Amino acid sequence: MDCRPGTVGRYSAPGADSAVLSHPRPMNAVRRSSQPETLPPSVALAFAPLHKRALGMAVGLATGLSIFLMTAIFLLRGPDAAGVNLWPLAAYFAGYSPTWTGALIGFAWGCAVGFVGGWFVAFCRNVVIAISLFLIRTRSELNETSDFLDHI
Repeated sequence: MDCRPGTVGRYSAPGADSAVLSHPRPMNAVRRSSQPETLPPSVALAFAPLHKRALGMAVGLATGLSIFLMTAIFLLRGPDAAGVNLWPLAAYFAGYSPTWTGALIGFAWGCAVGFVGGWFVAFCRNVVIAISLFLIRTRSELNETSDFLDHI
């Protein structure tokens, strides 16, 4: 641990003197700061909300391309070759069939379904993170001010 004046642990504290740093505040002292605490960039990035439209587009394109490529490989190998049976996709995607036209229809359906799925996943993740951060901040503020009546 660095004990030079103006440092706290590994981080330097501009404007701090050694007398303040050598005597830590009591455990029950309420910390009042005029500046909000900033998070390290890696933590801020971890809790940053996901862009719903961007995730929806990425998942949609990946799903659409997957269906298109599966159909194309199926058609290039020949429908009689042993392997994947793509006919059940016609039950989920209207107009789909394992043909070249069906590959394009499957691509469109895959993009649409993937977009909705990706958008919904991003939405749910953003809601969960927002609620979690709200609860964490609320608990922290309550813990910091729980003994304020002791100082009156």
